[in-house]
Amino acid sequence: MLPTDKPLIGKSFIQRIERENLTLRNRIKRLNRKTLGYPKSPEMHDKVIGTFIERKYYI
Repeated sequence: MLPTDKPLIGKSFIQRIERENLTLRNRIKRLNRKTLGYPKSPEMHDKVIGTFIERKYYI
């Protein structure tokens, strides 16, 4: 199941991962929002996040 190769370790790889996380947080504000002003259903969150991933990575 797990790859037998050693994982990539280093500052440049961590910076790339952190940059992707920051992009997701900035573009999908609902993941960062702490108020009650958004739908609470997991289905809506899944649809919004799925649409974002489709547009960013597959179009």
